Amino acid sequence: MDLYLVRHAVAHNRDPARWPDDSGRPLTPEGEEDFRAVARKLGRMAPGVQAVLSSPFARAWRTAEILAETTEWPAPKSFTPLQPDIPPREVVKELVPYSRVESLALVGHRPCIHQLAAYLLTGDPDGLDIKIKKGGVVCIRFGAENSTGKLRWLLTPEMLRD
Repeated sequence: MDLYLVRHAVAHNRDPARWPDDSGRPLTPEGEEDFRAVARKLGRMAPGVQAVLSSPFARAWRTAEILAETTEWPAPKSFTPLQPDIPPREVVKELVPYSRVESLALVGHRPCIHQLAAYLLTGDPDGLDIKIKKGGVVCIRFGAENSTGKLRWLLTPEMLRD
């Protein structure tokens, strides 16, 4: 399986006056525009993604929608374990129904998506200091024989833009 971990695109800064519930904080217009270029290239690099799971928070959800609009990837499904503070072990437990797909994308937030990458690569959420920029993507490959994955690549949005 190839697993693509996507950090949401650039969102507005936290502002409790505008978004009292931070889960509603949206992407900036520039964040959306920049991520469309990222998504186009990502769609060419990974054309066969079979499922897209996203945090239901507005900024991650919109990032996942852009992926579906810009690539031939399927429409996203809400996946609450990808909210910002869910431990990686819990996320992995909830991914069991997707264990037979060949290619899966997860769209989430810091720190969850970073800790998940570390956990999948080392077995420890703090076992690797990995940084995924907003709009960046990590690809981890799993073989039938491994419980931990192998890092195929980690790309910044700058690397992925057309």
